[in-house]
Amino acid sequence: MLRAHAAVTKQLDAELLSSHAVSLSSYEVLLHLDRAEDGQMRMCELAELAVLSRSGLTRLVDRLAGEGLLVRESCSSDARGSFARLTAAGQELLSAARPTHIEGVRRVFLSHLSSADQQALAECWSKLLPASDGEPDCAASTSAA
Repeated sequence: MLRAHAAVTKQLDAELLSSHAVSLSSYEVLLHLDRAEDGQMRMCELAELAVLSRSGLTRLVDRLAGEGLLVRESCSSDARGSFARLTAAGQELLSAARPTHIEGVRRVFLSHLSSADQQALAECWSKLLPASDGEPDCAASTSAA
């Protein structure tokens, strides 16, 4: 599983870097923000969704903010927390990179699996990764904010 994941993500990362100068991890963060209400998300929520350590997410968000792709904003209800919000430039980059990523996933991963294989895999993943049971516990994770 880990070798397959590493091979797929390495190829997808290389394609995004080559075509759009954005890493797969950066693309993932931008995608989560794009899907979030109002294009923003608390850092603790983003940390739970991104496949990065909390410190790795903080460094990545700082880098993306430096590139003007997102901004960090203080949380008015919790002085320890902060939000990451997608900027117009981040949305533009995400829109440009999305077709490359989707085609890459189809070619590198899905094309090797039959419809039955894909269904079986989806069923396995749903057993391993049950649906979220509510709001993330941001109080316990303010060190990443």
